Amino acid sequence: MAKRAKHHGKLDDNALAAIYDTLAATITPKSDLEYASAFELLVAVVLSAQATDKSVNLATRRLYPVANTPQAILALGVEGLTPYIKHIGLYRGKAKNVIELCRLLIERHGGEVPGSRDELEALPGVGHKTASVVLNIAFGQPTIAVDTHVQRVANRLGIAKTSTPEQTEQVLLARTPAKHLQHAHHYLILHGRYRCTARAPRCGDCPVRQWCPFPYQTPA
Repeated sequence: MAKRAKHHGKLDDNALAAIYDTLAATITPKSDLEYASAFELLVAVVLSAQATDKSVNLATRRLYPVANTPQAILALGVEGLTPYIKHIGLYRGKAKNVIELCRLLIERHGGEVPGSRDELEALPGVGHKTASVVLNIAFGQPTIAVDTHVQRVANRLGIAKTSTPEQTEQVLLARTPAKHLQHAHHYLILHGRYRCTARAPRCGDCPVRQWCPFPYQTPA
């Protein structure tokens, strides 16, 4: 049996397994970001930092028909890319990162998105969480990217008792049943985005309410 990570919550393993089984039966594990290739996914995830997926999709719906390869986006340059993403938060820095990212993909990887964490995290604008998303979705690796939704849901459900994404990731990787590791990130993030919201969580129609130790929230 795997050693249990520190900061695990009070939810027992049987309840945890039941929660994952239920989420798997009710949630389609799919990113809300729109993409058609590993490169499109990588750029979209870089743009999504401190921004909504909706705002990123609005940008890429205009950008990708014009430029959706490292070579094509690099040719736009920062000035050419900026008009497509200027409604996204931190767009100036993101434009610079995406252009430099494209240049390095061409120089180091033949224009292809690398499938290793070290190589991904060496790219501008790609941190640990971004690399985890790309590795999970594009390369099928059982990583768990912890954002604010995953952090909140893991603690509310009692899976973890943590204060940082790093701690939460360790607990989730250790406690998540092997059969659910591949899609656990999507189960938790989508549950948090659409049901277990930060404000006014929808406890009344929550499919995993019976196992959740979080106090029931009555609709306003």
